[in-house]
Formats: sequence, structure tokens, C-alpha cells
Amino acid sequence: MPSDATRAPLTVRRITAEEHLAYVRRHQDSGRISFLQVPSWAAVKAEWTSESLGWFDGDELVGAGLVLLRQVPRVKRFLAYLPEGPDIDWTGERTGRDLQEWLEPLAAHLKAIGAFAVKLGPMAVVRRWHADTLKAAIADGTANRLRDVAPDETYDAALAVADRLRALGWSQKPDTGAGFGDVQPRYVFQVPLAGRSEADLLAGFNQLWRRNIKKADKAGVEVVHGGYDDLPAFHEVYVETAARDRFTPRGLAYFQRMWRAMSSEDEDRITLYLARHEGRVLAATTLVRVGAHSWYSYGASSNEGRDVRPSNAIQWAMVRDSLAAGCDVYDLRGISDTLDPDDHLFGLIQFKLGTGGHAQEYLGEWDLALRPVLAKAFDVYLARR
Repeated sequence: MPSDATRAPLTVRRITAEEHLAYVRRHQDSGRISFLQVPSWAAVKAEWTSESLGWFDGDELVGAGLVLLRQVPRVKRFLAYLPEGPDIDWTGERTGRDLQEWLEPLAAHLKAIGAFAVKLGPMAVVRRWHADTLKAAIADGTANRLRDVAPDETYDAALAVADRLRALGWSQKPDTGAGFGDVQPRYVFQVPLAGRSEADLLAGFNQLWRRNIKKADKAGVEVVHGGYDDLPAFHEVYVETAARDRFTPRGLAYFQRMWRAMSSEDEDRITLYLARHEGRVLAATTLVRVGAHSWYSYGASSNEGRDVRPSNAIQWAMVRDSLAAGCDVYDLRGISDTLDPDDHLFGLIQFKLGTGGHAQEYLGEWDLALRPVLAKAFDVYLARR
């Protein structure tokens, strides 16, 4: 490997969606590439403009990312956002390059096209807690938050990335305690699949999950794959869920756009699941996959028929399909970091703990002001909204 003194600097430039997708396909089994960093996500986020970016070592494409650009009101300047990305060598373990070599050309490129600030989110795992560890902490009441529990695994290389980002002028918003991070979740819950059978996975579920899966099957709950024409049925249950859980639902057009963009990019990128009982759709979900990693992305359940456990049945179907597709990880996405049974967010981690997987903390999202005055004004604008 050439020394730092003789090695040519990395360059960053726009690449085509086709070049970006080819890069994703070459590296999709690495576990480093989020579904928020594939080219089709640009079409999903239609309210943003976007670019696919490539890092080049000479003529070789050695890193890639999707940047979303949001224009500020009345000014031709942009917030640049790379959700759960980009895919670069964050720790230096693959290339021996310092993080500065990757991030300086990114900042220069984005500033040149009019960005006033950059937000990105490394897919770097900092800590991991096994389900049994968390169940024990909840049972004895010794912890209110994930951070109060000694992790089963800590990743020093990711912690070093945080120190290096600070040294390079990047900053991170304080953790508010909810644990969901700034935009994308900092804490997620995953079920490892590699080297396991269906029997292994089912045995890893807790007794309540196994009982509910069996109850759904005995009651005749049928989980099927849907298509584009089934999205209205999904959306009807999703709107019902939004009213019950008090969040603002996305419109049907958003999910239709997601389906068209992602399925045209790769026929295995997105799958719609419908749990039916006696002719009614009681639960519906979307699963997104990039190589060996699958994500539970959206879920909905009706107020009716909860006693036949359609949500457990549909999750088990997604786990089995992910295993059959050769995935290493089934990702249930965001959780709060609360372990307090009296917290209204506790039910989220309680439900996911039943799968016997692990909670993990990512490095979180980081910001760099390229034009500090405008970046500060934008923060004030957001705070007043």
C-alpha cells in the first residue's frame, strides 16, 4: 500500500444512478449499505432533489452515497443529507486512509453545489445488548435507559470515529432521551439470521411470541404477499393505526411512489405483506431488502381482530422470508432507549424483545456547517416551526 505521502487524494463527484446501483450490487452483502442509500430512495423522497456521489481513488470507485438536498425558503442554498450513509471506510480498516481524506472532498463538493450544511449518519455500531441482558435489567429494575446497562459488545473502532468527527469540526445534537436520534433512529432492534434455522429462530422467541404465532395459525390468519394494487388496503389499516397511535400518516401516493421506485430498481427490494382473517386485512407491513440485510419498514394493524394476533403472524412471515432469501439480519428498525415500564414508549422495545434478538446503538447523525451563518439561521427556522 502506498504511503500517505505518495498516495493520491480521493476525489468526489456525481455518478449516475446506474453506476451507483452497480456499486450497491457489488457491496450489498457487506451489511454497510442502508436502503436509504440506494438510488431508488431519491425517487421516494420526491420533495428533495438528490445526487448519487462517488469517491474515486484514481479511476476506481471506492465509496458511494445518496445525498438528498433540501432548499431553504427564498434562498438557493441547500441542506445536504446522507441518511444512514455514505458507504465509505469510516474506520480506516479497509484502506488505511484517515477519515479526513474521505470527508474533506465530500464537504468541498457539496459546498460547491450550494450546500450550507451537511448531515450524515455512519452505519457504525457502537454498542450492542442481547435480549437476555435487557430482560434481566428490566426484571430487576436496575436501569431506566439502555445506556444504564453494561453492553454485551462495545466497538472501539466506532467510538474512535466519533472522536475523529469531533476533531474534524463535526457536531452531534444532544441525545434527548427518546433514543430515536435526530432523523433516523440511533437505537434499533435486530434478529440475527446467519447460521440459524427456522426452528432455531422460533426457539429464540419468548413463550408469548410462540404462543401468539401458534394462536394466529390456529385461528386461520393467512399472511400473503401483496402487489401495487393492494397498497390501498395497506393504507387503510395504516391510517387506522395513525389515528390510534396519534401520528400523522403519509398519503397513499407516498407508498405508491415507493413501490414503483424500489420494485423497478430490484424486484426483491420491497415486499408488501397482508395478514387476512375471514376476508379482512387485519395487519399489513412493508419489508425492504438490500442484499443480506432486510428491514421491517412500515407496519399497520387494525383495531379489530387483535385477539387472533395478526401482528405476530406477519412478523414471523417476514423473518422466515428473510431467512429463505439468505439474509444475515432481520432489522425491526427503531426503538426508544427507555427500559422504564411506565414510559409510554416502553411497549416498542418490549414487543421487539420477544423475538430474542439484540438492541444496538449506531454512531448517530453528525452535522457540519459549510456556511455557518446560514446554518445557524436554518436551525433557528426549524426551532420555530
